[in-house]
Amino acid sequence: MDPTTTPATAVSDAAVAITAPGLPAELVQQVHDVTISGLFLQADPIVKAVMILLVLASVATWAIALEKSLRLRRLRREVSGLEAGVAARKGTAVAADLVGLPKLAVEAGLTEWRELAAEDTDERRGRAEQAMRLTVTENLRELEKGLPFLATVGSAGPFIGLFGTVWGILNSFTAIANSQDTSLAVVAPGIAEALFATAIGLVAAIPAVMWYNAFSTQLGRVGARLSTAIARLASQIGRTKGHAAELRRAAE
Repeated sequence: MDPTTTPATAVSDAAVAITAPGLPAELVQQVHDVTISGLFLQADPIVKAVMILLVLASVATWAIALEKSLRLRRLRREVSGLEAGVAARKGTAVAADLVGLPKLAVEAGLTEWRELAAEDTDERRGRAEQAMRLTVTENLRELEKGLPFLATVGSAGPFIGLFGTVWGILNSFTAIANSQDTSLAVVAPGIAEALFATAIGLVAAIPAVMWYNAFSTQLGRVGARLSTAIARLASQIGRTKGHAAELRRAAE
């Protein structure tokens, strides 16, 4: 390059060379194609693999988010039914109005109460409450499936995208060395492809982190509500001797 040539002149000369009449139209389109599809199609195979992996992770993140949102919404309604029954002091009669996880928990407590008919009231109440809590814990653990994946995408997604960026930049420098031309027309396409990988990584990671925090908080709150309702219900059903006969009839 002539020392008197300015950067603007170099870019202009490169543009003229690219759009020269003798240059194939396909190559002209490839050089100037900076659309999303173009950045992907022109990327190095390694960078393409990184982009595909991050897109799949993003799709899986939103699928998990939709499934968890629907299940948590239904669970909150079910817990509200248990809380309403306990607040109304229905005792064992509350089991008939429950569905889902609260119903399973109460039925487990009733079964435990029935099997310990020979024990004193305090022992039976404690064992029934324990059975209800174990049922809740097991089902909430089932609901937590998928959260580790969200945490992994949220923490590793940006670094995976960064790997694609570094790889793309290395390819750009290699192209510069091979062409012995440092003009923007040579550098820009590879840099754009590399930065696109980082952008996809952030698009995958940011929602994953947000959904993970939201679901973790909601599960903790639902678990606390269930624990409180179970403790109150166990206190109600074991308070008087009359409840013992009522519980046996409900369990049968």
